[in-house]
Amino acid sequence: MTVHGELAVLPAAAPTEAEQALQAFTDAYNAADRAYDPTLDADRVAGPLGAINQAGLRARSLTSPGGNAAHQPLALTDAKFTILKKAGWPRWFVADTDSNRDRDDGGAADTRWMLVFVKSGPDADWKVPYLTIVPEDGVPAFRTDKDGFGVPVEPDTEALAVAPGNLSKEYASYLGDGTPAHFADGPHTSEWRAARKKKERLPGIATQYVDRAATDGDFAPLGVETADGGALVFFATRYFERQTGAKGVKPQVSADVRALMTGEVTSTLTKQWVSSQSVLVPRAGASSSQKVEIVGRLQGVTSAKGS
Repeated sequence: MTVHGELAVLPAAAPTEAEQALQAFTDAYNAADRAYDPTLDADRVAGPLGAINQAGLRARSLTSPGGNAAHQPLALTDAKFTILKKAGWPRWFVADTDSNRDRDDGGAADTRWMLVFVKSGPDADWKVPYLTIVPEDGVPAFRTDKDGFGVPVEPDTEALAVAPGNLSKEYASYLGDGTPAHFADGPHTSEWRAARKKKERLPGIATQYVDRAATDGDFAPLGVETADGGALVFFATRYFERQTGAKGVKPQVSADVRALMTGEVTSTLTKQWVSSQSVLVPRAGASSSQKVEIVGRLQGVTSAKGS
């Protein structure tokens, strides 16, 4: 009997393969950060993390051409893998790790780094499109099948209060006008909207924001079922931040942004950002008080334009 890999429901990776993928990512990340050379980890990142990482390294390669004199190697330890079982490609798994970047192991500020590893085909490398940093107690319990494998959720599932495929456009809409109102208050929702409003009113500089969904290719949302019937979903958005100076006022440009900029700022600076979110989505039919909770967000400027 022939088993077709594109049809059979299989684990994304063996545990040893997952460990090797994590080590390969860490080695490449450290090499790229040490040299400020984006080519050294370009084959280990993708999607939103790839856009943020590669733009940051390109900028610093210009602002610090001698490399990173302050480089401290990243270490990701105590890895716990949630390996998904599914048919076809891409396949993926989640690594829940302890990093050496918080310097507060066991303390109130202790955090976990959660990385999503994706493989697009049998001969492809494992790449990381999503990275989120959450508090030590912020990693949810995942539902597993009888063999201990995680359960993925489909982008258009009706089993969740919000389908993963809709989160990007709905979050972009919410940041713009506050609707739909099913995102829980917090630093990445209500507080971020308030911070934007405050920035819009700064004297001498008018700031405008435009948010856009980002779901194509490596930016596709990925979700895994949690033990309570909901899901942890990773998704991305893009947004544009445009600053326009009043007469005689020129927006300030940092060195890292200038390294990514085309044109010259005379009165206007437009920055394009990529934002990556991890969210807890309640199951469909849950209490109306349960809302989509953003547990982590990572963002970075990926390009800029002066005019």
